Amino acid sequence: MYQLLALLTGVTLAVMVSINGNLTAAYSVFVAAAIVHLVGSLFALVLCAAQREKRPLWGHRPRWIYLGGAIGVFTTVFNNLAYGKISMTSIVALGLLGQTVAALAIDHFGLLGMEKRPFQKSSLIGLAFSLAGIAMMLDHTVAAAAVAVAVSLGAGVTVVLSRTVNARLAEQTGPLRGSLINHLVGLPITVALALGSICLAGGAEVGSGAGRPWIYLGGILGVAVVLLSNLTVPRVPAFRLTLLLFIGQIFTGVLLDLLLGNRFSDATFRGGLVIAAGVIVNLVVERWAARKGEKGED
Repeated sequence: MYQLLALLTGVTLAVMVSINGNLTAAYSVFVAAAIVHLVGSLFALVLCAAQREKRPLWGHRPRWIYLGGAIGVFTTVFNNLAYGKISMTSIVALGLLGQTVAALAIDHFGLLGMEKRPFQKSSLIGLAFSLAGIAMMLDHTVAAAAVAVAVSLGAGVTVVLSRTVNARLAEQTGPLRGSLINHLVGLPITVALALGSICLAGGAEVGSGAGRPWIYLGGILGVAVVLLSNLTVPRVPAFRLTLLLFIGQIFTGVLLDLLLGNRFSDATFRGGLVIAAGVIVNLVVERWAARKGEKGED
């Protein structure tokens, strides 16, 4: 069930990215990020009020569990720094590599209070397929842009850190209230970045999304993504979760491109197929090993 929820998170994430892309085109990167966090905060606030949960939002320990929303802002900043310096396909591939490394470290060492899941030999199959898929998505642009490569890797790491920290917070506040806090923490940071970018641009970054109200729905989907992540992170190994999210996001993105008449990257699609094949093979091997172990006990 939770692995299906992980795939659903990837699907939701792809739709959210598409909607937020239209919002960014209407305004600017940082103004759009502030709008997304504002809409998400208001939506989560309404849901929490309807839920009538009694647990407090603030005051939980350790304090760093409140940093998920702030870490998530770095993901946006890092991706923006890399955009235009290397290809979008390479940004996706390097982001996945960063996520893979961070997820394996969290699983193996039990970092950030997560359950310790030492690396298993059966996971080598998924890892090999993942690295092969990532290699297929990289192109020549990465050779001459070391900073862009570094920040793209950093973006992947921050994705895993943010969702893991948010999940730790959700253990004490509940998944929905954890999503609210994530947006509330990120909101002032994105507002400050938006105001700074507007001042630097002399007001030129203030746009308009008139006539297209649907472009403001990204914040609502953002609440859903954080909520689903809060449910799946404690229950699915970080490495597998990373791959399932990627698969859901990639193939939904391709479907959206086809429906909207946009071009999509063949390299990303092929790499996604390889990674998906690795996940399937890995699951089959793990099931087989588990059944073999059960028979051995009998």
